[in-house]
Amino acid sequence: MLRIPFRVVFEQRGETARRLSLLVPLASVLAALFFGALFLLATGYSPIDTYINMFRDGFASFNGITDTLALSTVLICTGISAAFAFQMNLYNIGGEGQLYLGLIGGAWAGIALGDHLPTLLMVPVVLLCGAFAGAAWIFVPAFVRSRLGTSEIVSTLLLTYIGASLIKHVIYTPGSFFRNPNTSFPQGRLVADSASLDSFGSSRLYPTFFVALVIAGALYWVVKRTEFGYRINVIADSPKAAYYAGIHANRTTMWVMLISGALSGLAGAMLIVGPYGKIEPSIITLGYGYAGIVVAALARNNLGLIIVSGILFSGLKVGGNNLQVTTDTPIHIGVMLQGAILLFALGGEAFRRYHIHVVRVHDVSTKKVAA
Repeated sequence: MLRIPFRVVFEQRGETARRLSLLVPLASVLAALFFGALFLLATGYSPIDTYINMFRDGFASFNGITDTLALSTVLICTGISAAFAFQMNLYNIGGEGQLYLGLIGGAWAGIALGDHLPTLLMVPVVLLCGAFAGAAWIFVPAFVRSRLGTSEIVSTLLLTYIGASLIKHVIYTPGSFFRNPNTSFPQGRLVADSASLDSFGSSRLYPTFFVALVIAGALYWVVKRTEFGYRINVIADSPKAAYYAGIHANRTTMWVMLISGALSGLAGAMLIVGPYGKIEPSIITLGYGYAGIVVAALARNNLGLIIVSGILFSGLKVGGNNLQVTTDTPIHIGVMLQGAILLFALGGEAFRRYHIHVVRVHDVSTKKVAA
């Protein structure tokens, strides 16, 4: 029988070095770029030219950087949505569906109330309605998780498919409140002018980008500096210790998941007051909610670093999408790099949390000794 003479041993670190918290994400990106370069060479494309074009289209031009920051607005919100739940070892995989409901909730507010309020009040109302819709969509998974211990992974994910069906229903159903009655082809109904913001100049960047930055910073402060954040950390580290300390885990679980859902719903509402101005059925093909999970993983669920990882990931996405326009490189190269970064980021966590040793396996079989 074939015996492997070595085995890999994972020894958990007592304390993670601070430098590893910065080096692991950086090394993950560099490793993804390296193996991406090997893939490009194998398929006959120049890695240097491809990466230069991606960087220029995503970061080094006015249109590129503004498109990157515009996309990062949504990804930062969905990223902090996933990361905030992860703070308490909760896995909100359904941020995509909550974003859909935020889109619907924000569109309803913009259509039904837009003619009655000025922009100064209407835009916050649209954002709050979208956040409320996202929180309502996660309420049932939050309740059964906190009361019955049911896995939130399955329940939040399955609700995403229902959310996608709702988007199709409100657009493709004749006479729908959300459907534009003046077009033969199904399109979303535009919200009132008071529910829309203007972009900066000729760019696609909207003031909601700064709202996302403020929310990310505020949540970072909440987790690190407040009593609520302390409860989250204690429950995540040791549920039994939290119980003996008198911390109400069920109530905290409900609040954390509701806030997480509200953040994804807010991302959908930001699309209403920003670039869309209506329910856009193509949203179900873009995967902003799922991309938020990648952004959170790349930032190691650090609510402050999500701003950096969100902008980086958005730049890769914008640069990758423009590859086929500016060069003959397939657009799928950008998608491949995004997936590679996620895999290496998750794999890098093993090096951050564990000492990894390769040890020799000794042959312990007994030998017969001649009498």
